[in-house]
Amino acid sequence: MIRVTPPQAIVWPEKRDVFGVQMSVTTYDQTVELILEAARLRVPATVSFHSVYSVITTSNDPQLRTKVNTFEIVAPDGQPVRWALNLLHGTRLPDRVCGPDTMFRLCRRSAEEGVSVYLYGGAPDVLEELQAKLKEQFPGLRLAGAYSPPFRPLTPDEDDAAVRAINLSGAGMVFLGLGYPKQDLFAYDHRGRILAVQLCVGAAFDFHAGRTPRAPCWMQHLGLEWCHRLVQEPRRLWRRYLVGNTRFLLKVALALLRWRVLRTPAGKRS
Repeated sequence: MIRVTPPQAIVWPEKRDVFGVQMSVTTYDQTVELILEAARLRVPATVSFHSVYSVITTSNDPQLRTKVNTFEIVAPDGQPVRWALNLLHGTRLPDRVCGPDTMFRLCRRSAEEGVSVYLYGGAPDVLEELQAKLKEQFPGLRLAGAYSPPFRPLTPDEDDAAVRAINLSGAGMVFLGLGYPKQDLFAYDHRGRILAVQLCVGAAFDFHAGRTPRAPCWMQHLGLEWCHRLVQEPRRLWRRYLVGNTRFLLKVALALLRWRVLRTPAGKRS
């Protein structure tokens, strides 16, 4: 029998409203410690990492926003999101909490502490390369299992089988590499069924498998990682970044203006 600790055993980070999205005021250290604590205690939880594009998309989709706002952690993945939290709410966050970097830190700690992880998502070849890379970097890491789902909705029987495989594996964490917003919807739909911490880590599978190069550190610190990715895939990403980033900046400016003129909370959805 699988024992699950009640969710209230974990004290999750407080949240602040950014255009209707409840963003967690958290750091790398706090996020990693809380996730590991939940994984050790077998507390089911859902964690996502929101970039500018994710915040804008979630903000503009009432159904998606309602679901994401139930997550235990919605971390500020992009530097502009962190800046917005600091500017609109005075949170004084020292750094963003990036999905791929959090996954790396969790794998390192899991290898040291014996917490097993499960990989769900990605193409079969990417998933194979990812497992090889993780085993090479973290020899003590316990990979409880991996599954590359088909590029179509799973049948109820397939879905039940996938959930059963994850739960029986004993994994404390499940990394979801399905892409946004599919991975967030998956996490929400399975939050009462998967007995582990689900982490929506986006492009982390491609990054850690060595398929997609990451931006230099200086670009990441300056909030320019989007520019690096745009140069790599301009036809696929131009609308996401150029349109999405512009909307984000306008929303921040309007929120600050409203706060100054009307003295209403700056982060409320506009």
